Amino acid sequence: MTVASEPALRVGARVLLLNPADEVLLIHARDPDDPGHHWWELPGGGQDPGEKLEDTARREIAEETGLVLDAIGRKLWTRESRFTYRGRQHHRLDHVYLARTDDTAPQVALRHSANERVGLIDRRWWSIDELSQCADKLLPAELPDLLYALLDDCFPAAPLALTA
Repeated sequence: MTVASEPALRVGARVLLLNPADEVLLIHARDPDDPGHHWWELPGGGQDPGEKLEDTARREIAEETGLVLDAIGRKLWTRESRFTYRGRQHHRLDHVYLARTDDTAPQVALRHSANERVGLIDRRWWSIDELSQCADKLLPAELPDLLYALLDDCFPAAPLALTA
């Protein structure tokens, strides 16, 4: 009998990106092999070898939205998750950073991988009220409460540790 091996941990960075109206940018994605499985998530992705997480966050924002950020703010939380995507098991540890932008028009990024292009449905800015009423799957599920705490200046100083 063969024991299934544990998927390797993939470390990444995501960005809770706010515009001047305190709306958050989310990516609507799907599993191309299971189109009924879709979700809204913060932009971001995997860390390259030797790359600082803040640089990962900036690179991923540029790749996924075309927006270039001069600065990345503080780390808000980490989120460890295990999930199935395209028929394979994955294990992720994402570090989530705060950033702000005055540019509210995400572009179609030129550096999307083929995997990202086939899984991308949409991008849009969400107000806190819209987010709290979202019936679709949010990653993380606690995103509306986290955003409320952040906008109400009640967010803990130390990064939170979330699990999925």
